[in-house]
Formats: sequence, structure tokens, C-alpha cells
Amino acid sequence: MHLLSSSCVFALFVTALLRQVSGLETVIGLYGETLEIPCNNGAIKADVTLLKWKYNKGEGLPGDLLVKTKGQNFSISADDEYKDRVSLAANFSLLLSKAKLSDQRTFTCMVVANADIAEYPVNMVIHKMPTDLEITDKAEELGIGKLTKLGACVAKDANPAANITWLKNNKPLVAEGEGVSIQAEVVVDPDTGLSTTISTLEYSAEKKDADAQFSCSTQHPGGVPLVSSPVTFSITFSTENIKLEVSAPDPLVEGANVTLTCVADGNPAPTSFNFHLKGELMPVENTDSYTITDVSRNNTGEYKCSLIDDPTMEASEEIIVKYLDINLSLSGNVVRRADEPLDPHLQIDASGDTQVSWTKNKVKLDKEPKFTKVTYSDSGLYECLVTMDGLSRSASFELAVEGAPVIRHLTKQLGDDGTHKVLICEAEGFPKPAVSWSINGTLLDEGTFTNGKITHKITVVPRANLTVSCTVSNEFGVDTRAINVSSYSADDSDQTKLVIGVVVGLLVALVVIGIAYFVYSKKSKQGSWKTGEKECGSSEEEKKLEEKVEENSQKAEV
Repeated sequence: MHLLSSSCVFALFVTALLRQVSGLETVIGLYGETLEIPCNNGAIKADVTLLKWKYNKGEGLPGDLLVKTKGQNFSISADDEYKDRVSLAANFSLLLSKAKLSDQRTFTCMVVANADIAEYPVNMVIHKMPTDLEITDKAEELGIGKLTKLGACVAKDANPAANITWLKNNKPLVAEGEGVSIQAEVVVDPDTGLSTTISTLEYSAEKKDADAQFSCSTQHPGGVPLVSSPVTFSITFSTENIKLEVSAPDPLVEGANVTLTCVADGNPAPTSFNFHLKGELMPVENTDSYTITDVSRNNTGEYKCSLIDDPTMEASEEIIVKYLDINLSLSGNVVRRADEPLDPHLQIDASGDTQVSWTKNKVKLDKEPKFTKVTYSDSGLYECLVTMDGLSRSASFELAVEGAPVIRHLTKQLGDDGTHKVLICEAEGFPKPAVSWSINGTLLDEGTFTNGKITHKITVVPRANLTVSCTVSNEFGVDTRAINVSSYSADDSDQTKLVIGVVVGLLVALVVIGIAYFVYSKKSKQGSWKTGEKECGSSEEEKKLEEKVEENSQKAEV
């Protein structure tokens, strides 16, 4: 290393004083990390002759750290605690390892370029996040309306000292009034210089704080917020209100179980209660509930519960056991003779309003079935359904109307082929009537026996005009009806044509007579007008003509 003459050094010193940077740059570093302290913010020219890093020991005394001359590697000149901790970066920044609070001082970079000397001081500040944030010395319980020490929030080993905020349900607590008191103190470690902040919270609890979560937080400069784990506390207070809760199926019907629970708002909650069961006192210990099994309609009424140590504090609830009973005067198979009356009677015993519906053979009826005279068509399955508040009851009977059979219709018609006659016998009766004919024929169809009705069809080919009878019978009687059936042959076609010809001829004769009458009547009226004769004679002649026309008309109809 070349030594500078004393005059040269003096000149450089004067120049340095003239070019010393007036502004002081501040750099923040993290505790325990390697610090990079820039020289002139890294803006150093390449033609540097000499660069030197030094620091302020205090009381104006400088301390050398390292020196670098052009073309040479840097050399460490420090002989104190910095000897093994300093080095030089490529951009001439000072690298300082294992930063600690004692490194919070001014470091100066002196640069010699050509004939100029410049100094760039840097103020170093060291930050450290708290190592932990927790609530200690927690209270076992909090009293209502009483200022109680809740706990202490501790933020350990920080720089600068942490500022702590208390939170309730994630909202800041403010020390105001008589309900909240917060006291903070800072303890500095004499060895490390790091600070521990202790914030103590005194709190006057309310009932609503039974489930409240308390925590604390701190926001350190340059770091993320720290929040402690939340804690909860038991809030003690005497019972002020109780209520009776009823647990039962809906709807509550006979045979079910009902559980009564007495709920008190005290903490700790009472464990002994009196249950008032419709005038009967039932005390319980170490429980808050009582179960009534297999309830009936007689259990309907008012129930109460109260504190054993304070009977005046009580609560009550009304219990209604719903029931629905029905009784139908008819059931099973019901048999009535035709034309007899039938009046089913439905009796209902229920705890509320009911709805009744009737069906016959699964088809809904508009009204209750009542009959002054039953008929065969009234036979069928009758069902009633009674409902009330989710409850339902049903009853049924099957009606059979019996009696002697009666033929309602006996008719005939020509078969599809034009040669057969179809005879149809329709009858009513119950039990099912047996059907017989007075002539042998082919059974065409026997309809289904429904509601006491039956239809029987046969086909016959009569060779002569005859009378055919249909007979229906069952255990209650017999009915017979006859019908005339004419024969059908090939000559019938010629006879039909002859009859049609006679009818047509008569119609033509009537038309001719009508025209003649019209002409004669017209001439008679004209003669009378000319001669002044009366029209009495003409009227008689007109009457005779009308009688003749009517006679011919009757012949044509025959």
C-alpha cells in the first residue's frame, strides 16, 4: 500500500470535509440476519482509487472496518467485535453478519476518486419481531359486574418494543369507563437489549360474554400482524330466568312419551328442580328433566317447574294430548232387502275439529250415505276417513242389497247378418238371478253382474211367428216376461216390395186428387164472382173432396 504525504492527506481531508454528504441515509435490517449497508445507494464509479468503511464508536470516535484500494482486494482493519463479521460486496456495500442491537449506529463509506474524497454515512436500525405472543396468568372465571384480572398478553424479545391490542370476538377493546382496564409495561433484556411487552387486562364481564373469545395482537414495523390464540372464560352469575321446555312428538298422541326440561340461565346452572305435574310435586336432583311415559288424554293440562332453593322462580307450559276415536254403527258385511231404509251413524270423539270423507268402491262421495230405500245399485264397499291435526281413523262396511229379481227390459233386434234375431233380457236382483228362455237359442253374451244388474243376450232364427219368454229367478222369487218374435223367410223380400209398390201408388193418387181439387176450387170461386151466387154449394163439395182425400191417405198409411 502506498503511503500518502502529510500535505496530500491534509488536502484530501479538507476536500472530504467539503464533499461530505449532508443527508443521513437510514437502513433497516433484521435482527440475526446479514446486513447489506449500501455505499451511496450503490452508485459508485468504477474509477475508485480508495474505498474505506468505518463506523462511529460513540463520543465522536471512529472505528475502522475495512479498506480497498484500486486493483487490490479489500483488507479488514477492524480489531474488535466486527473483525469476523464484516466483508465487502461487489458493489462496495458493507456486509455485516449476525446483526444485533449494538449494530444500531452510523456506518460511513469514504470514497477517493481522482482528487475527490466523498463520505456517505448510513444510519443502521435493527428490527426484530416478537418471538411469541400469548396470554398468560389467565383467570379461572369472570364475575358479572366485577372488574377482574382476565390475563396478561406477553410479546417477547422485540425491537422496537411491541404495542399490544386486546380483542374480544376479534374487535378491539378500548380502556374506557369502568368495564375495561389495560396496563402495559416493557422489560429490556440487559444482554440482548431486546424488549418484552406485558399488557394486563382487567375486565368486568356480562352474561353475553359466556361464549366470548378474548385474544391479543400486535403489528410490528415491517412485519405481519401477530394474533394470539383465543381464550374463553366461565362467566359466573346467579339465575335470573327459567323456562320450561317440552320435548314430544308432533302431534302428541296417546301412548307417546313427553320430556320436561327446566332451563335456568344461571352459571353454574342449577342441578335441582321441582316439577309440578298437574298439582303433584315431583322434586329431582342432579338433573334438569323429567319424563312422562305413555301419556293419555288425561295428561292434558298445565305443567310447571321451579328452583328448589327459590320456589318463587318458576315457568309453565300447557300440554295437550290429542286423541281421535270413531265408532261406525255398521261394519263388515251388511245385507238389506231392496226398498228397506239404511242410515249409517258415525260417532266421533276428538280433541279438536275433524274432517270426514266417504268413498264407495274407492270413489269419493259428495255426502254421507243415507238411504230411505236401498236399491241394488247401492251395493258396494263404503269407507269413511276421519282426520284431525295429523291423526286419521277409518271405518268401513260392505252393503249387499238382496231381493227377488225383476225384469226391467225385454227387447229384440235384427242380427248383423239380417237372418238372426237378438233377444235381450235385462234384470235386477240379488243374489245373482238365474236366466232361462222358453226357446233354444245361442248364448251371445252374459254381462258382468254388477250392483245387482245382469244382461242376458241370445240369438234365434225363428221359422214361424212365436212368443218367447225370459224367466229370472233366485231364492227370493221369480219374474217372467214375454215378447212376440216374427219369422223371417226369402218370400218376405217379395212381399216387402209389393207393399212398397202399393204405398207409392196411393201417394201418386193423392197427388192427382189434390191437383183436381185445386183446379175445381179455383173455377168455382170465379163463377161465383161473376154471377153473384153464394158459395154455400161450393163449400159442401169441398168438404166431400177433403173427406175423400183423408180416406185415401189412411189407405196409403195402411
